[in-house]
Amino acid sequence: MEKIADAVLLEGYILYPYRPSALKNRQRWNFGTLYPRGFAVAQRPEEAWSIHAETLVEAGEKSRFDVRIRFLELVPQAAQSQMEWDKGVVRSWTIEGISIEEMRNGIRRQLTAAELDYASGSVAEPGVRETRMQAALELGAEKIGERVYRLAATVSNITPGSEAEKTSRRSAQGLAFTSAHLLLHVENGVLISILDPPHELAAAACACNNRGVFPVLVGEPGTRSDALCSPIVLYDYPQIAAESAGEFFDATEIDEMLALRVLTLSDEEKGEMRAADPRVAKILERTETLPQEHLLKLHGALRGMKRDGPEPRRAANPIQPWTPFAEKPELNSVRVFGVELRKGDRVRLWPQKRADIMDMAMEGRTAVIEAVEQDLDDNVQLAVVLDDDPGKDMGLLRQPGHRFFFMPDEVEPLNMEAR
Repeated sequence: MEKIADAVLLEGYILYPYRPSALKNRQRWNFGTLYPRGFAVAQRPEEAWSIHAETLVEAGEKSRFDVRIRFLELVPQAAQSQMEWDKGVVRSWTIEGISIEEMRNGIRRQLTAAELDYASGSVAEPGVRETRMQAALELGAEKIGERVYRLAATVSNITPGSEAEKTSRRSAQGLAFTSAHLLLHVENGVLISILDPPHELAAAACACNNRGVFPVLVGEPGTRSDALCSPIVLYDYPQIAAESAGEFFDATEIDEMLALRVLTLSDEEKGEMRAADPRVAKILERTETLPQEHLLKLHGALRGMKRDGPEPRRAANPIQPWTPFAEKPELNSVRVFGVELRKGDRVRLWPQKRADIMDMAMEGRTAVIEAVEQDLDDNVQLAVVLDDDPGKDMGLLRQPGHRFFFMPDEVEPLNMEAR
């Protein structure tokens, strides 16, 4: 759980080529940055200064809850290169042993700088200053069924600032909660996935209001005692790949590619990496000493594949050559619920997998079929364009980002008679 939380905490911390002088690293862009309220509300549009998370839990009188706030404080470092760099110091605060009745009555705590703990050893590091940061934490619970509650948690950055800090983004960044997120833990109770809730709680899960973060179950798959309220939308039970030797601060890239790129940097570029930040120096040290056999493991891995059904009988005749590019007859229509659907017909979307936030967002939306397509395994999919998409015209022109694919059993024909 902590590895996943750290990956969220450090996502975007610094990007390849891992030098403060690189254009992409001159402006910090971490997910989940909460600026002091005074600065945030003065911006147009207004910047984020709080996060709000809601999730479901089955709990009783013996249930106890722990809540932890975590974020990075960016601290200016003494100039060791041509560009100034702000090092990230981990801050956290934990409240433990909260009963469900205390949650129902509501809890509000104002956290002073002294209560916001540094990670182990951070205070003694050179350049780390005493902070003026202040946070507010609000917790609540609403009973929505027998032993079922909707939990709510809000974290706000209420740090007071000078006039300079209310107008200068650079100054305000030093008082911001960078990559802010929440960890929830329950004893004698179980958290309920809002990505894949039981049928009877689907409506309650959809009613959960999350702003700036999204809660997912974490830990060993199947356990339901911990949740991460993350500024990056994840699946339930996210995992760190076993082959990953360490953090590259960019989960959208491939470890193998980043490792190979780091090895191509010049001595001058590597020197700037070493001087910038201890976390950055570790990337270089780890990559340069990575054994060849470990580097080969980064090339790819297959997981979770198993044979479905009995071992197939071998054909008596030799296997014929197969080409994925053999011409197939064009598919003009597909029958759904007794209705023959073609290009131009309108449907309502009912995603079945509910694998991520996009499935939840598209549920019940109406769309027009742009194409009936068939993949190499002969699976039929409907390419659709949402009716209320402002870029609908681009979708009809087959531009990326505006066409979505659904199986026939995930759509409902609209205003049509069986043909």
